[in-house]
Amino acid sequence: MAVFTEVSFEEAADFLSELGLGPLRALQGCAGGIENTNYFADTDQGQWVLTVFERLSFEQLPFYLHLMKHLAQRGIPVPDPQASTLTTVRQGKSEVLTGGQILHRLKDKPAAVVNRLRGSSELSPQAHHCAALGDVLARMHLAGRDFEMHQPNLRGLAWWNETVPVVLPYLSAAQKSLILGELAYQNHVASQAAYRSLPRGPIHADLFRDNVMFEGKGGSAVLCGLFDFYFAGCDAWLFDLAVCMNDWCIDLATGVKEAQRVKALVSAYHAVRPLSAQERSLLPAMQRAAALRFWTSRLWDYHLPRQASMLKPHDPTHFERVLKHCIDHPLPLDCVPA
Repeated sequence: MAVFTEVSFEEAADFLSELGLGPLRALQGCAGGIENTNYFADTDQGQWVLTVFERLSFEQLPFYLHLMKHLAQRGIPVPDPQASTLTTVRQGKSEVLTGGQILHRLKDKPAAVVNRLRGSSELSPQAHHCAALGDVLARMHLAGRDFEMHQPNLRGLAWWNETVPVVLPYLSAAQKSLILGELAYQNHVASQAAYRSLPRGPIHADLFRDNVMFEGKGGSAVLCGLFDFYFAGCDAWLFDLAVCMNDWCIDLATGVKEAQRVKALVSAYHAVRPLSAQERSLLPAMQRAAALRFWTSRLWDYHLPRQASMLKPHDPTHFERVLKHCIDHPLPLDCVPA
């Protein structure tokens, strides 16, 4: 959510007006991420997030936007992409409706506008936050079963195989050994029939603490939104659960799993979409896969950054610690419902 593409107040005002969202009152660039340009935009009709996409193409983006629309229509609390205004135009002797598109163009780049979710992120989650996440994550997976579009997880195994060699020159000998060994292990896991038969569908793939919104405090906190779907793709649902575990259920300073939060997250998920015995057995491997994915991407962003006016790459050593802990201390069996 760094600002790579500068959008002026006047440009944003014209853009939002064309979508029928009313006069622009305030515009603020968002810091905190590294993939797209995001602005908070307030109009007399509501609060919006204006996104200009920096890496994803016009061909790739319909999957993400229509997935959010699909989930929103099924009661999952996600941003709802705003469509262009329908207008009537004459074609020959007939009149037809045009518009209604949710993928737009701004500064000659793909763009979208979604409603801004209420609430705030919980950056120090407790067990009840993890339980709420597990419940919504499972419902989101089930809601996506009839989504007809398909796009692979663009940060999946194929990307790891391409990117690890690129970041190797920046690593110590010990780091090279760790990352190459884990990459070999994940290729081995992926070659097995048990992995290939895992239940699959659309996943968020990046559902960290700062991508979830809550309202209320303590045990009364209510999960009211999931956002930033622009890493979503079709992959094993279990991988999505592992991504969440590696952020929501660990001590950030050490990368150590916290058993109570793990149990809360997995039990709540299992209560909505029961995990099979095969999924339970592969969850430790998926935790390692999720740690490798984010270590690799953070190494890439840290050592090969792009220019931006508000860019704060994440520390890659965090997921190096998480991966080491996942290898040295596999998930205890009593953390996973039988």
